[in-house]
Amino acid sequence: MPRLSEVIAALDALWPPERAEGWDAVGTVCGEPDAEVRRVLFAVDPVQEIADEAVKLGADLIVTHHPLYLRGTTTVAAGHFKGRVVHTLIKHDIALHVAHTNADTADPGVSDALAGALDIRVVRPLVPDATDASGRRGLGRICELDHPMTLGEFAARAAARLPATAQGIRVAGDTEALVKTVAVSGGSGDGLFDAVRASGADAFLTADLRHHPVSEATQHAPLGLIDAAHWATEWPWCEQAAAQLDEISDRHGWDLRVHVSKTVTDPWSSHHSSGAPN
Repeated sequence: MPRLSEVIAALDALWPPERAEGWDAVGTVCGEPDAEVRRVLFAVDPVQEIADEAVKLGADLIVTHHPLYLRGTTTVAAGHFKGRVVHTLIKHDIALHVAHTNADTADPGVSDALAGALDIRVVRPLVPDATDASGRRGLGRICELDHPMTLGEFAARAAARLPATAQGIRVAGDTEALVKTVAVSGGSGDGLFDAVRASGADAFLTADLRHHPVSEATQHAPLGLIDAAHWATEWPWCEQAAAQLDEISDRHGWDLRVHVSKTVTDPWSSHHSSGAPN
């Protein structure tokens, strides 16, 4: 049975913390280094629902993509919702580890998992990591479809293959335009429009697209845009990461039980519309 420190060392080898952005907060939030680890739960968000799920599961470690304290804190008092998460975890001897932007740019990373969920072939990073001589690491991915389809058809594929959320899938652009090359980036992606345009992609699938950047992007060029829920674009990474840890566990004879949370922690709970505009 591995110790927490051994499992964390394996996770850090997959997603080195030094590759995280300077503003990020990755690594181990809580946990005893010498504690034994039997069950691991992967999830996108370190929220109370996930902590409660880990307690019911009997997990010893939660690995999340999003940080608990991205902007730091001066207290973990249980009177605050983040403090309650910490208290729940410590009370039940559950460790928490975060892999965020260091997982975004990894090989394979968050956008590889997103491309896999969409069943499209990864060609190269959208924004390559200059320190990677192999040219495989970086932010986002440029992908190719097996055969061209319309933007509307590709959006329907995304809706069918990504986890369902209240937001669903939004589309900007000509839904009849043919798409062959697609840029994808899990999580917030409207800061990547210049790189997407430079790549020559026919469409861009990401999350958290805002009005003004989208308006300017559609005026700038006939680029199809597909906006999915942030949580939905990053959840496939949990399955990919769990499979990576499973392989490590088998190699070392750890006999870990690795689980992926299917709890929808996307914050939007419902969607109301009178229908698409004419």
